[in-house]
Amino acid sequence: MTPPSGFPLHRYSFRAMGSPCELQLCMDERQALPLAGRARAEIERLEQRYSRYREDSLLSRINRVAASGGRIGVDAETASLLDYANQCHQESDGLFDISSGLLRRAWRFDTAELPPQESIAPLLARVGWGKIRWASPVLEIPAGMELDLGGIVKEYAADRVATLLTEAGCPSAMVNLGGDIRVTAPRPDGSAWQIGIRDPRGTPGAPLECVALERGAVATSGDYERCIVIGDTRYGHLLDPRTGWPVQHLASVTVVADFCVLAGSASTIAMLRAEHGPAWLAELQLPHLWIDVRGRRGGTMTPVGM
Repeated sequence: MTPPSGFPLHRYSFRAMGSPCELQLCMDERQALPLAGRARAEIERLEQRYSRYREDSLLSRINRVAASGGRIGVDAETASLLDYANQCHQESDGLFDISSGLLRRAWRFDTAELPPQESIAPLLARVGWGKIRWASPVLEIPAGMELDLGGIVKEYAADRVATLLTEAGCPSAMVNLGGDIRVTAPRPDGSAWQIGIRDPRGTPGAPLECVALERGAVATSGDYERCIVIGDTRYGHLLDPRTGWPVQHLASVTVVADFCVLAGSASTIAMLRAEHGPAWLAELQLPHLWIDVRGRRGGTMTPVGM
């Protein structure tokens, strides 16, 4: 496919961070192919450092210290992520909590059964970012706790890759890491990228709306990717760290921002704020679209026709 400007568009699809990913680069293929390789290497570097599934990751090393309680120093990149997690914790009144990943031990989203409350209560006692002492560059973690940076790292990776591509001379690119999207510039013909927004209750892959994005980022949080459906109630994977149960009210939130890490954390915080999410989004003054579990919609995002 060649845009009217003459710059070819090259797509590279792969899996990373547990998600389908895609890079779209508008430049000569001889330059695009090695640059895409560098972009993938950067994503793999971040996954290796911060994956909770890898025994050799930095995050796993932190959590081994946390298992028995203790202190550990971290590098500047990790410190910046922890600083941002702390900021999100404050902005969300404690709802965005990177220590709440422990709760996933009680929840199995590959079954149709809810966990018993007695399996959740002991985990709640070990959740709470406020129990951790963070004085950069040193973390002091009480015994039995655990950190999970999954709510930040994928979006951070999208921003890192976008910067890498721009600094390497790519005129225009789109980075899509599992639906967390960063666009570096308009397409070479001057038109905006068209980003589809999924209907949270519709057929997977069928967009509900489309947003035109010339540069910046768009991210969506919802209750439909990993969930349990019991009767008329859907229990999504976003868990309230105060109760250990999935938040209700909103089915999906999409936010547009300059950076993917901001769009992603804003959409997640809004979901966690439940019925107070729409008002918080309005105060944030970023373009957004929310849809609640009853199908009602609102926000300030201006969609374009599909």
